[in-house]
Amino acid sequence: QVQLVESGGGLVQAGGSLRLSCAASGRTFRSYAMGWFRQAPGKEREFVAAVTWSGGFTNYGDSVKGRFTISTDNAKNTVYLQMSSLKPEDTAVYYCAAGLLPTLKAAKEYDFWGQGTQVTVSS
Repeated sequence: QVQLVESGGGLVQAGGSLRLSCAASGRTFRSYAMGWFRQAPGKEREFVAAVTWSGGFTNYGDSVKGRFTISTDNAKNTVYLQMSSLKPEDTAVYYCAAGLLPTLKAAKEYDFWGQGTQVTVSS
């Protein structure tokens, strides 16, 4: 089993930055790639980014490329999502997830999920 706990969400003005954290625990979490997804009201869950614990592979959704950066701190068992140049359309609940491959972008391919953290970007 894998347990994931997100933190770091909040309210930020357009153009600002925010860093989300996802603390991972459990016996097998290092066997999984780690991803971030987001879901706005009335919309489907959208892939944001994914990374391997080795840090050797990252993958981003088209809407966040060049603005968001995913990274890991293996000593802290934590995955980060650094978000910059935020836009109102980035407003959503952001979820951390664990899946078998970082190349996967479909939410159904991820096996474990955190509870989510709200990010609101004001214009």
